[in-house]
Amino acid sequence: MDYSKLSKEVSYALRHAPWEYELELDEEGFVEIEQLLNALHLEHQWNSVTAADLAKMIEASAKQRHEIVEGKIRALYGHSVPQKIIKKDEIPPPILYHGTARQWVETILTDGLKPMKRQYVHFSVDTETAKLVGGRKDINPVILTIDAGRAAHEGIKFYHGNHNIWLADYIPPEFIAKDIFSSE
Repeated sequence: MDYSKLSKEVSYALRHAPWEYELELDEEGFVEIEQLLNALHLEHQWNSVTAADLAKMIEASAKQRHEIVEGKIRALYGHSVPQKIIKKDEIPPPILYHGTARQWVETILTDGLKPMKRQYVHFSVDTETAKLVGGRKDINPVILTIDAGRAAHEGIKFYHGNHNIWLADYIPPEFIAKDIFSSE
């Protein structure tokens, strides 16, 4: 079983196009495992996937994109579905990082960070992950430093994605460090 490919398939189903799999996510983004398995089994490539395979897929993933709770599975972050996935706000680490393409830096420093095509803005707890994320759009991404502690203290809500990822609805420019540094 290729758990990496399975993870991509499950991510697509739970984050971006549940209707293509005839899945209905609850308000927290969960779907019954049996419902997901039934949908996966319609494709020849996934017709033997079991609940145990889904658990192994999660365990094998370094990115920790999914979780299973009481017979249900969900993607933890990265949703682009129209239905807003409800998250419980939590206190973030004092500093978070956001990797972005050089072309967007001035706009971000003026307008703040917006979720764009996703439901939430994504941040990482380390510069390495921010560089990887920013590197998807720019060979030499810029890493922005977010004063998450002060932002949270001043009322900005943060949501825990996983051990490495944090989310927010929007970050105003005053919480984005002006002393940005290139990831070179």
